[in-house]
Order: sequence, then C-alpha cells, then structure tokens
Amino acid sequence: MTRDFAAGDYRFIPAVFQYSSGAAAFSGFEIERVRFDRLTPLAEGFEQAAKYIQAAGRPLTSFCACELRSPSAFSEAGFLAFNQHYVKTLAEWGIFDGTTNPVARSNVCPEIDPPTEPSFYAFSFTRPRQRESASTTPDFVVAGGAEARGGPGSYPERIVRYRDLSPGGLKDKVGFTVREMESRLAAFGLGWRDTTAVQAYTVHDFHPVIVGELVRRGAARSGLTWHFARPPVIDLEFEMDCRRVTRETVV
Repeated sequence: MTRDFAAGDYRFIPAVFQYSSGAAAFSGFEIERVRFDRLTPLAEGFEQAAKYIQAAGRPLTSFCACELRSPSAFSEAGFLAFNQHYVKTLAEWGIFDGTTNPVARSNVCPEIDPPTEPSFYAFSFTRPRQRESASTTPDFVVAGGAEARGGPGSYPERIVRYRDLSPGGLKDKVGFTVREMESRLAAFGLGWRDTTAVQAYTVHDFHPVIVGELVRRGAARSGLTWHFARPPVIDLEFEMDCRRVTRETVV
C-alpha cells in the first residue's frame, strides 16, 4: 500500500519514522538525483540541497530521497539517536509530521576512508517532467533495505541468519534482501525491469550468489554497483537499494 505526499508530488511506501521504503513521482513529474562529488556533512548537505532545490524552482517538500554515509555502524540506541536528529530538518521543511516520513533513505558506512561524521552522498527531488517520454513508468527511488525482518523485536531477533557469515548464511541474507527489494517495487506495481540502477552494500564476497540471487531474477538489468560499505546497524551484513531516475547530476 502506498500513500500520496501531495506537497512533494510523489507517493511513498510507509515504513518507520526515520524513512519510507520508497518514493515514486506523480504522473507529469520526474526525479532528479544529485550526487555530491565529495561527501558533505549532514547539516551542510541539507543546506546545499535546499539551495539546489529552490534554485530549480521547487519547494523543499519535493525532497523525496537521500543517500547518507556514516563513520561506522551504529548500535540500536545510537541509530535511534541519529534518526531523531536527522528528522528535525525534514520537520522544518514541512515533510515529516512527527509520525510519518515520506522520504526514502539509504545510510551506509564505508569500510575504507569513511567520513568523520554522518554525511550526504546524494539526494533526490521531484520536478515537472522536462520532456515527453514513450514510457509511462514513473521515476522512483526504493530505500535501502538489509537482511532484517520487519515487526517488533531487537535487531538480533530480526536479522536473518544472525552473525552467520558462512556461504549458506550469506546466501540467505542476500536472498532475503533481494526479495525485500522486489516487495517494495511491487508496492508501486513495478519490478526489476523498471530499474535504471541497483546498488549493493557489503564488505563480504557475495559473488558466489550473484548469478542465482540477482542476475537471473533481473536485478542486474542495468548492471550492479557494489559499494564496499556496511549497513548502518551493527551485525547487518548486506544492503541494497534501487531506482529509476530520469536525471542524474554531480555537483
């Protein structure tokens, strides 16, 4: 089930207070993804994003997704504290209402040369479609997801094959995450065939399962970008996100 965020001209998959599971542009709108050439600290990144969005003639509520990088994986308590800080800006922008957050997000931790503080890697926003397209597929960004089941319970209770880094354990972790991406795509009535980019985040060698768990399922339609990074919470080992974005810019 999706919900509309009319102020941003997109719909989203409700999830938790810190992020949605994905955002898709309304008909007549596209998504622009803006990647920073260098990681930019959180507060500065929000400031630069605001200037870029407003210069494009768009309201701040059009901010629909972001990709963050953190120094290292958080404890559960640390992750909660970070998220409570992160949503303050979204509330100021009229996006987060204190309960529901329509913005999709990925937040991972580079294993080599990490930032010294949580930083922006990229952000996305909606804008009126610039040109006619033969495709009726909406632009979208599916949020990062790892091998943790939803619902109540701590991360150790919900992580698939908790602390199991055996070949079988990694296969199940990757498989679960791929199917979670498929579930989120399906919420928008879409599939891997509709993606223009797919990203994976792990420090483990997952090549033995790429063909069976990703390629044959169509996840590598446009290739696969592997970031040597960890998911944001301790003991998560594999994360993915995906998107279909009309316009991509580096600043």
